[in-house]
Amino acid sequence: MLTRRHIRVKVMQSLYAYSQSKNDSMISEEKFLLKSMNEMYDLYLLLLDLMVEIKHQSEGYLEKSQQKHLPTQEEMDPNRKFVENEVLVKLENHSSLQNALEARKLNNWKNDDEYVSILVNEIRESDAYETYMSTRTSDFKADKDFILFIFREIIAPNEKLYDYLEDKKITWLDDLPLVNTAIVKMLQKLKAGGNEQALTKLFKNDDDKEYAIQLFRKTLLNDESLAAEMEGKTPNWDKERIADLDTILIKMAICEFLKFPSIPVKVTINEYLEIAKEYSTPKSSIFINGVLDKLSKEYKENGKLNKMGRGLM
Repeated sequence: MLTRRHIRVKVMQSLYAYSQSKNDSMISEEKFLLKSMNEMYDLYLLLLDLMVEIKHQSEGYLEKSQQKHLPTQEEMDPNRKFVENEVLVKLENHSSLQNALEARKLNNWKNDDEYVSILVNEIRESDAYETYMSTRTSDFKADKDFILFIFREIIAPNEKLYDYLEDKKITWLDDLPLVNTAIVKMLQKLKAGGNEQALTKLFKNDDDKEYAIQLFRKTLLNDESLAAEMEGKTPNWDKERIADLDTILIKMAICEFLKFPSIPVKVTINEYLEIAKEYSTPKSSIFINGVLDKLSKEYKENGKLNKMGRGLM
């Protein structure tokens, strides 16, 4: 789930928090970094669980309608197509999902069920729901297409859900696009019958987790030498004019140039330029590009680049 770019963003945020705080403990800040990445997985699990809770609340609505004093024929014999949607049933019975939710004590939608109600109402009022419920029969493909549609068009872009997640954890706003993509990919892979679809992993492999830790440690531990590498490379910029985030991004990039042999120079430069465009000032990417381009050329000429393999220079 976590891409290298998102890992870089998480490391940047942790280094920035460290630079702004009075806490000089690298260990505690490293724990913050790992916690931040781990909480991204909480968000993934919660959004999957949200669809299960939408199913449960919809079932409750049908049961209450049947218990009316004078229920209509439709209320007595309701269309159960949505609550029996095969994708929702798979998520409800997904043992790994339920075990992970229990292990992490994630019960948000039991405590904040009004947000589930908001989404249930939006789904029921949508044209897509009306079309889907116009018959009582379905197949797995139709069920999956409908769930993918309501996730993309109703759940993921819901502003009240967005505000709720922002209030719970500010870092979730950065995580949301990546998590939503992971959920869509998981739903697309679901098949009728068969084995339980595996949950998406937080890290693609152990190397990515180690990369996150090492990038944080090496940038922080080599802060003075990395700052020295910048000296003289920003002649038209006073230190006071350089945004704190820009300084951190440049140090992280230099660290990758010198201490991560397997990462190509072009990849490093492109990644940090994209991060700067999203998180720093309007002119940051131009400034950072100038500094990194100058440094990479000097390192190459001096044989200082620590790169192994073809195409990495």
